[in-house]
Amino acid sequence: MVIKNKDLLALKAYVMARDEVQYDNLPSDMILLDLTHSNLKQQHVEIRFYLSDTLETLRSRIHQKTGTSHAFQHLQIYGSNVCLLEIPPSYDENTQLGYFSLEHGMRVHCLDLDPHSGSKGGQYEDTSLVKRYVMSEEDYEKRKGTLRDWGRQQKEKDSTFTLQKHAKEHRELNEAKRQAKFGLELPSGFEYDENGNPQRVLVEEEKGSKKEETANTTNNNDDDDDDDTTGIEVGLRCEVQPGGRRGRVAFVGTVPEISSDGSWVGVVFDEPVGKMDGTASKSGKQYFQTPGKNYGGFVKPKNIKVGDYPERDIFDDEDSSDDEL
Repeated sequence: MVIKNKDLLALKAYVMARDEVQYDNLPSDMILLDLTHSNLKQQHVEIRFYLSDTLETLRSRIHQKTGTSHAFQHLQIYGSNVCLLEIPPSYDENTQLGYFSLEHGMRVHCLDLDPHSGSKGGQYEDTSLVKRYVMSEEDYEKRKGTLRDWGRQQKEKDSTFTLQKHAKEHRELNEAKRQAKFGLELPSGFEYDENGNPQRVLVEEEKGSKKEETANTTNNNDDDDDDDTTGIEVGLRCEVQPGGRRGRVAFVGTVPEISSDGSWVGVVFDEPVGKMDGTASKSGKQYFQTPGKNYGGFVKPKNIKVGDYPERDIFDDEDSSDDEL
């Protein structure tokens, strides 16, 4: 067949480049042979032998790779896909390979004469013949630490739990975390908690139940402390914790875009370590101005201290994790 396609000719030239000298650096008494087998698809390419090796060495290597013992190996020597020589099992195994005038790249094909050979019918290669273990429903039901066992435990805690519901909520929470990381607007149904992390918003019925339960067990003094803005005034220097980042107070009050109740403090940081520029992404309302995109943040009052906090050197090592929005 004559190849006229230029791309195929180029590929052929690349693949066959230096084929004429590929064996030049091998010892003169070494020979590279390919090994194939009548019952197997596998091929063993360029197996090294020495011309001084005996036929017994060749048969041992074939036995090692295919499982066919010496007594059942009928060997055929191929050159350019033409059978040049046949070596029956009865041939003297002490004969050296050099006697057969072998050359690099010749193929030794083993015909397996064993009627009970383990390699017959794909036994060594066909994985579909392997019987797979399948656990019964009864045995799986008894196992601990499985997905089903975990789901059963969650069901005992929450009667409405389902794996589908859990997977959906997990995906939604991950998406909310991703958007919070890049300072984007949180998806519907999520808001920032006091640590600046996205959390799922309870539906009205759950909120009412939660508030009633809290009212019966505590006076909510902690919530009052969290929103206490006493002494925090616009223009004062401040330091935000955790992280110890400094700036000045630019806003004090409620931010409906974040939560319907509670107070927030808008801070203009000395460095671009914030997550916004003073504008609520949800409504586009600007609460305060900053010198750049990432110089602003909304912080819960409990996480801010006002006082004599001068601007730090810009090369100070600061923690970039704030309880802010």
